[in-house]
Amino acid sequence: MRAMKKMYLVMAAFLFTAVAFAQVTVTGTVTDGELGGGLPGANVLVKGTTTGASADFDGKFSLTTSKSSGVLVVSYMGYTTKEVSFSGSGDLGTIALMPDASILEGVVIIASVAKDRETPVAVSNIRAEDIEIKLGTQEFPEILKSTPGVYATKSGGGFGDGRVNLRGFNSENVAVMINGVPVNDMENGRVYWSNWAGLADVTGDMQVQRGLGASKVAVPSVGGTINILTKSTDMEKGGNIYTAVGNDGFQKYGFTLSTGKLDNGWAATVSASRTTGEGYVDGTQFQGANYFVNIAKEIGENHLISLTSFGAPQRHGQRQNMSPIADYRNADSGIRFNPDWGIKNGQITHIEDNFYHKNQTSLNHIWTISEKSLLSTAAYASWGSGGGGGTAGTNTELFKVRLGGDDQPVDLDNIVEINRENGNNGLGSEAYLRASRNDHRWYGILSTLKTELTEDIDLLGGIDLRTYTGIHFSEITDLLGGDFVLEDSDVNNPNRLAKVGDKRDYNNDGKVGWQGVFLQGEYSKDALSAFVSVAASNTSYKRIDYFQYTSNDPLRESDRYNYFGYSAKGGANYNLNENHNVFANIGYFEKAPNFRAVFPRFNNVDINEDAENEKIFSVELGYGYRSSKLAANVNLYRTAWNDRSTTSNFQADGQRYFANLLGVNALHQGVEFDFDYRPSDRLRIIGMLSLGDWTWTDNIENVQIFDEDQNPVGKPFNLFIEDLKVSDAAQTTASLGLDYEFMEDVNITVDYNYYDNLYARYDPAARVTAQPQSWEAPDYGLFDASLRYRFKLGNFDTTLIGRMNNVFNTEYIADAIDGNGHDAASALVWYGFGRTFNISAKFRF
Repeated sequence: MRAMKKMYLVMAAFLFTAVAFAQVTVTGTVTDGELGGGLPGANVLVKGTTTGASADFDGKFSLTTSKSSGVLVVSYMGYTTKEVSFSGSGDLGTIALMPDASILEGVVIIASVAKDRETPVAVSNIRAEDIEIKLGTQEFPEILKSTPGVYATKSGGGFGDGRVNLRGFNSENVAVMINGVPVNDMENGRVYWSNWAGLADVTGDMQVQRGLGASKVAVPSVGGTINILTKSTDMEKGGNIYTAVGNDGFQKYGFTLSTGKLDNGWAATVSASRTTGEGYVDGTQFQGANYFVNIAKEIGENHLISLTSFGAPQRHGQRQNMSPIADYRNADSGIRFNPDWGIKNGQITHIEDNFYHKNQTSLNHIWTISEKSLLSTAAYASWGSGGGGGTAGTNTELFKVRLGGDDQPVDLDNIVEINRENGNNGLGSEAYLRASRNDHRWYGILSTLKTELTEDIDLLGGIDLRTYTGIHFSEITDLLGGDFVLEDSDVNNPNRLAKVGDKRDYNNDGKVGWQGVFLQGEYSKDALSAFVSVAASNTSYKRIDYFQYTSNDPLRESDRYNYFGYSAKGGANYNLNENHNVFANIGYFEKAPNFRAVFPRFNNVDINEDAENEKIFSVELGYGYRSSKLAANVNLYRTAWNDRSTTSNFQADGQRYFANLLGVNALHQGVEFDFDYRPSDRLRIIGMLSLGDWTWTDNIENVQIFDEDQNPVGKPFNLFIEDLKVSDAAQTTASLGLDYEFMEDVNITVDYNYYDNLYARYDPAARVTAQPQSWEAPDYGLFDASLRYRFKLGNFDTTLIGRMNNVFNTEYIADAIDGNGHDAASALVWYGFGRTFNISAKFRF
């Protein structure tokens, strides 16, 4: 536990108080102009400079500047900006900001943003400023790594290949919403972060709600909800130019431009960027772009419309396959070793790669019906095109021939030579490259009506409608010197000679429908706030197969199979006094099985019509403390996850077999603590500790196996999973961070993150005999640091940031798959990155 000992030393070193460089000091309190109460985190900036401060948890601020007089610009998300003059040191008293009846109000309603000391859920907020300082060359999900209950890694290390687990649940069970619109894949629930590589440039606020969360729509928020609000509502004129360089050829440049709110009510924001690099891991070169457009228009006093469109087309090499620890030890490139790339004609060729472009466009309409009622509607569409590369052919063993030892690139020229010789003899390619495509078309509408029934009670209700078509096929991308390959997968065109660009192996569509309704009542009076929410949804699945069935075969299109899901949850928060509050929430919901559970054998005959809903029961207790300098939270949670969608497919004696596993149950429980301490205007100390206990709870007995004709065969078998730890995420995490302004407009940020109890990934459905726990990877701790300098350069407010991640170049295992020996020697792993860095400059105008 050397890493934990380091953490204790760091905690002791961080507990000191800043020395102020007093010149002119201005103080005040920023409040809500309608409801009263402070606005924690409100931004206060000396106009025409980069000198600023953030309000504390009571809305109080203290700002030191070299200017003897001037104007303060006071702003807060969702409120109108206010300018206040100052002259010399002094207290400006209360500065009341009025809520802004703009697009953001409607987006906040749709996105279900939680409010401090009011919404009874465990919540963490990540500001745009934190993202700017701390992200560097990290993956976007890694900005959450200091959040309680979160485990985020780069996975294989390719651009955009990051992942995030929340309270032990992977992305399939964590709802991700951008401006209130869900983005989890409609077929499997996953989130592919490479599709959103440009989000960091346009994120205005990010909120993680752990547990059931405050979301009203029936999204799969078992582990929690990640709400991302973009800067689409920027009503101030201006923009910025941005550039950055970093390790391994990392380069990024871009701009943002906003018209501000014009006299005719129009406002527009445009952002674009481009990113390229060689990649830290061997053979993971990447290039990506990002674009963002928002146009908003006020129509009269009661209507506002906003059109937002954004996307991030990219292509990058991947490290798709894990390797034994010994392979990294023996490799020339060490932890950067990647078995999934090669050399062809002297050029790097990605054997495993990813390419995708997903656009999401939404039209929001906010209608202020009356002083008491507001209707917020988002109609959206998403189009995606791309996939991931890999190998194919009758002799894929050729991809094991390398240019030297086992740690060297694949000798693709060897395959080219063999395939060319085959071509001379009238034969096709023995080995070639293919891509698994996953295009989609997604349309939806999400509408919420909020009305004030009384001064203390609000009622919200709405609809959530979606239709999705996933277009799945494999295509030939490089015949590696050959002219064709014999393709026999399409019954409509058997024994054809397929060439580059032709479809192969499979070609099918998955159609998903979703119809949801929700109703929520909210009560708030004095110290008590509470909510009760119910939601219901129907999820339907249909499959169309263009290869396995002829065009006139009625089996080409399956029937549509419907699964009803619902949720009921409630909670209350009570403010004991101005410092202390307690909350509790409880909920139960049933989630429809995913597409794969219904069509487990990838055909339209062997359909699992009896797939069970997943059942989730969750309860949580929380305590919060707020003062002018300290905010602290403690949360206790218990989530029971029953009848997880699990199937088992295997082949034996030339036959395919199937088992539908019911009763695969898990229990996720734990305690979380986090704090934010601001002993002075210049010093901020934050930290968290998360202790999880996530286990599979029951053995499964008498699982029946079925053959291809749905006939029971053989003796039932058992699964031995009781008390096994849930894998693939660190169950113990901790962090400690410091942000210190040691000179005016010069900040240093240091963060330490610690991880323990990370169990190598395994499939519970494969535990047919009693076996020990999966291998537990070593604990580790990482230091990150940033230096920021803000200054005036001509007419530009300029910010320079230097960022270094893993300062001490710690070697650690971030991801692992359990081996037959359940030990380090048999495990397959991905090492995390060593020391990385980047330097960026942003010029605001």
